[in-house]
Amino acid sequence: MSFTQIARSCSRLAATLAPRRIASGALVQSQASRMMHRIAVPSVACQLSQKFAVRSYSAKSTIEDIKFRVLKVVSAYDKVTADKLNVESHFINDLGLDSLDHVEVIMAMEDEFGFEIPDSDAEKLLKPADIIKYVADKEDVYE
Repeated sequence: MSFTQIARSCSRLAATLAPRRIASGALVQSQASRMMHRIAVPSVACQLSQKFAVRSYSAKSTIEDIKFRVLKVVSAYDKVTADKLNVESHFINDLGLDSLDHVEVIMAMEDEFGFEIPDSDAEKLLKPADIIKYVADKEDVYE
């Protein structure tokens, strides 16, 4: 079924399933009308992805990508100065962060990479290099 055919079918269906007015004046949509988008949207998305060769998965990360993302997240933290930051900077000794700041940095890493870091592992991640190695191990990225 082509994109045009799907669009025509949806417009015909929408016209036949138009909202009805009840005595109180409120609009009521039939169940079929509310469910129409569940049929049309995936079909249209499938057609578009086939036409434009869109992939729905991300490319495999590299060590350099992970390093860039980790340093970007750490440098965005307001208590870190960019001139002191490098891969081997210790969060507490070199950058002057306390334990609460360390927890916030780990939480920012969880948000950035989309997985939870257990507390037992988080307390061992004291440098950006440690985080890079940990994320690379989690995502199966090797040099």
